Amino acid sequence: MSAPAPPDDAWLDAECRRLLDFGRRVAHPVGGAAWLDDDGAPDLSRPVHTWITARMVHVHALGALLGVDGCASIATATLDGLRTTLRDAEHDGWFGAVDADGQPVGTGKSCYDHAFVVLAASTATVAGLPGAEDLLAEATAVFEQRFWDEDLARVVDEWDRPWSEPVPYRGLNSTMHSVEAMLAAGDATGDTTWHRRAARLAGLVVDLAPAYDGRLPEHFGPDWSVDLDLNRDRPDDPFKPYGATVGHGLEWSRLLLHVESTLGDEAPPGLLDTSRLLFDRAVADGWHADGAPGFVYTTDWDGRPVVRQRMHWVTAEGIAAAGALHRRTGEETHARRYAEWWAYAAEHLLDRERGSWHHELDPANHPHASVWPGKPDLYHAVQATLLPRLPLAPGLARAVALSQRPSAPA
Repeated sequence: MSAPAPPDDAWLDAECRRLLDFGRRVAHPVGGAAWLDDDGAPDLSRPVHTWITARMVHVHALGALLGVDGCASIATATLDGLRTTLRDAEHDGWFGAVDADGQPVGTGKSCYDHAFVVLAASTATVAGLPGAEDLLAEATAVFEQRFWDEDLARVVDEWDRPWSEPVPYRGLNSTMHSVEAMLAAGDATGDTTWHRRAARLAGLVVDLAPAYDGRLPEHFGPDWSVDLDLNRDRPDDPFKPYGATVGHGLEWSRLLLHVESTLGDEAPPGLLDTSRLLFDRAVADGWHADGAPGFVYTTDWDGRPVVRQRMHWVTAEGIAAAGALHRRTGEETHARRYAEWWAYAAEHLLDRERGSWHHELDPANHPHASVWPGKPDLYHAVQATLLPRLPLAPGLARAVALSQRPSAPA
């Protein structure tokens, strides 16, 4: 059997636009972005989440930069939710979620949510959306004051609502999205301090990956001591699963290359080697790990599958990481993986009847909904259609903006 051919740019562009079209009904009546069901309709029984709102602002602002009709207005409408409904006007920062009456659902302030607000505001600023620059200024100020630990070059994971007491937990997921947000903020503002912070923060993974054979610990105590057993009793937690998360190894593999490309000669050593280590470990442990195609969600510390569901975002990040490594190294093995995983996505994940991608499959690659019911957002899938067509730096928003500029006359 011949190897699958990778999709060309025209196919990727069409898929990006198909995904964005699925998300046209995302604006929630109370403000922000609704959780979308399998058909792209707002599920108004669920809270309005800051992370979903921010991610949908991000992708529709990218759509606006691409010139996709309607995306600017959708991005502006959902952005308004970050400026009003989801913002804590009393104590600053952003709630994790609000209910249908606009009341907070829980009162913690998470680094994960705030990193996505920074990302959304950065992309919206590059897209020139109204209110975006002010939002970005506020979001970066809150992030710098509350979540960034300059001495440790680490991030605090969560605070209570009035910012009086940090939660003891520290996590690699919020760290990862903080790196992404810092790169985007530096691109949007021109303040390279954010790029340098991203590089310092990425140093944690450069140190961790070799110590754990490429399987990244996700959970830590307040002193950054590793906790390898957290949530062993509920391993499919959607945000803090037990064990090594295969998709995060792939996502970090790509992000380290963005850091390296952004910093250039100032990049710290070890980024490419760590990117390769993480990628190779994720593939060895996660891909076809139980005899069926697809990536398992998590493994234990010996690489044995724990949660065998196939999450769409893991394949999307595998596609993006393989494309980034091929761009960086020119190595054919990454081009083959890129084509193979797009073929898998086309066969199993793309929902051509109801739209978007199936967010979760069971171990036999049938649609499933134990962890992620519905199709809440478009972030990972849209980025998988864009990242392979763009350079490793600048980041997505700035790179898309530059790609749409008319060519200078010869």
